[in-house]
Amino acid sequence: MSVCNASLSSHQNTTKMKFATKAIHAGQEPDPTTGAVMTPIYQTSTYWQKSPGDNKGYEYSRGTNPTRKALEDCLAALENAKFGLAFSSGMGATDAVLKLLQPGDEVITGNDLYGGSYRIFTKIFTKYGIKFHFLDLSNPENMRPYLNEKTKLVWIETPTNPTMQIIDIEGVAKITKEKNLILTVDNTFASPYLQNPIDLGADIVMHSVTKYIGGHSDVVMGALITNDEALYKDLWFVYNACGATPGPQDAFLVLRGIKTLHLRMKAHCENGEKIAHYLKNHPKVDKIYWPGFEDHPNFEVAKRQMRGFGGMISITLKDADLQETFRIASNFSVFTLAESLGGVESLINHPATMTHGSIPKEEREKVGVTDNLLRLSVGVEDIDDLLEDLENALK
Repeated sequence: MSVCNASLSSHQNTTKMKFATKAIHAGQEPDPTTGAVMTPIYQTSTYWQKSPGDNKGYEYSRGTNPTRKALEDCLAALENAKFGLAFSSGMGATDAVLKLLQPGDEVITGNDLYGGSYRIFTKIFTKYGIKFHFLDLSNPENMRPYLNEKTKLVWIETPTNPTMQIIDIEGVAKITKEKNLILTVDNTFASPYLQNPIDLGADIVMHSVTKYIGGHSDVVMGALITNDEALYKDLWFVYNACGATPGPQDAFLVLRGIKTLHLRMKAHCENGEKIAHYLKNHPKVDKIYWPGFEDHPNFEVAKRQMRGFGGMISITLKDADLQETFRIASNFSVFTLAESLGGVESLINHPATMTHGSIPKEEREKVGVTDNLLRLSVGVEDIDDLLEDLENALK
């Protein structure tokens, strides 16, 4: 089955809309049957055809579904792009990008990555002859010694998970365009509200939609967004052929979540900044990772390519062994000890044993993911309650 007409349908004219308006309206029209303002949940696996091939763009819901299509158009608009694809998880989206490669191809990526990305790179795709170079990309020029005729893809996160490194997207894109490479940016930590990698030269943007875009810790989803129609068609083929597509109920939940993305991100940023400054000189904190400090190694890059510094913060605890770190991590009452991030509720995470447990200890520690590091996803609760909770937990 080829890319269906619905996937290439004309978009609302969102180019002149501001972000908040896009978040509420992009990709969505009143239901033509009932006038419903909210996009209906098309809970169907298949579609009536008047005659074979006369399907108005919809044949089977693995490939296309109207609820999911509305979400995909909205996601594309938020990233100032033409094409979006929603996946059943962020890892499903990542998998689709890697399936564009051939045995023998090489990938350049960062040395501080989400543990799930590291795992799929090293445990799955290396078996199929793909070679990965894990580099310090704080300076894009660090890529050059590793570039060769086999290099096909550059995959970056910025800010990185969990040490909040900032990578210059525009600087990396200059090199990838020069070498005709695909640049994919994992934009999960920033969200499209704070950063738009395609505007800076990226070819593909990946999101774990589970996080800030969904925003309520009630759905698992991923997304890929691009402006390149040929690349979109290649990704759509993988998306449809391999089937890591989400159901309409999940698409509906994310569409609902997106409508408050701009409001939530403002609150995440405000609370994050206050907590970062509170923790910076706390006697129990050894190091703090947050890109909004002027002494952050790439602060100027962050200020240039982001519209705010987000609600993600990592800290290392002073003179704390693993047992003491566990004690503190388990001592919160407002922050919840849990995996994931980006929901309205504040979460605390121990990367070495949770989100990054699949990365070998020696590799984690090279970039600062030590046993005494905790990652905070600052939610939108009252800041006084969050600060009091930190004060009590760090005693």
